[in-house]
Amino acid sequence: MKRFVTGILAAAAMMVGAVAHAGEITVYTSYEEDEVKAYLQAFNKSHPDVKVNVLRLSTGDLGARMLAEASNPKHDVIWGWAVTNMVDPRILELTEGYAPKAVDKMNARFRDPQNRWVATTGYMAAFCVNTDVLAKKNLPMPTSWKDLLNPKYKGEIVMPNPASSGTGYLQVVALLQGMGEDAGWKYLKELDGNISQYIKSGSRPCRMAIAGEAAIGLSYEFVAIKAIAGGAPIKMVIPSEGAGYELEANALMKASKNKVDAKTFLDWSITPEAVAAYNAYKGIVTIPGGKISDEAMKAGLPADVSTVLFKMDFDASAKNRDAILERWKKDLER
Repeated sequence: MKRFVTGILAAAAMMVGAVAHAGEITVYTSYEEDEVKAYLQAFNKSHPDVKVNVLRLSTGDLGARMLAEASNPKHDVIWGWAVTNMVDPRILELTEGYAPKAVDKMNARFRDPQNRWVATTGYMAAFCVNTDVLAKKNLPMPTSWKDLLNPKYKGEIVMPNPASSGTGYLQVVALLQGMGEDAGWKYLKELDGNISQYIKSGSRPCRMAIAGEAAIGLSYEFVAIKAIAGGAPIKMVIPSEGAGYELEANALMKASKNKVDAKTFLDWSITPEAVAAYNAYKGIVTIPGGKISDEAMKAGLPADVSTVLFKMDFDASAKNRDAILERWKKDLER
């Protein structure tokens, strides 16, 4: 009988982690629910005797929860969480350096020098464009961030809220870094005129486009690729100026009461078996040896995604996060 728990538990009901048992760990993650299920199925094949309890929350909400629990952490592992958030000194203080087996095969830029985190996957900004809605409303196909300022798109675009969504924040910070502060904020204010809603989730804007509730959902590549593979009338657009991206990292909690199994989980997270599972969902996998899925290629993801990415400064993203979000909330949030 499989001994893993993939239920995505409501935060109010999440009580696991207070008591540790051999063969059982609690993991906090911001991976999407279908990713969590697939990755844990792969993990269970190698480690059927380790039960994994999972709490899945959006990036910002998960960070707030961990800080609220800082005096008494209830989890053993942080899994698939934005590096921009992970490098917050308050979070790093809760982690313990651990180098998973074979981590030396990874590029050093994908892990903390003190091994407090290791980034295994990532995601990049992409537009989910409903081709049926475009045709019905006689709207042009956008190809760039600049195109989104077209007055014809007024009320037709939905975007993640950067205060709660890692996807939303990477979109905002990439534009600020890529355009420069003044030009970036000017652009965001102009774009706001065409935005109908700011959504809490990074995947929800694409799902709204899939449902025809919006013509354009500013989201990320994974949800667009899956929508296209499922037959939805969606075109994935990687903006011609470049796409912001985020890395997703794992870490061991200093307060973990079951570090043996927690380390087993972290060791597995960079194995070939894990890479194979990641490549079914991710456009960015930092561990050598894998290749993007056929679904991703058919959707239009290039074999070398580095050619379409903004150059991101993650340290600056983290350092300036509070100031950026404060200004965004003041000027744009609604």
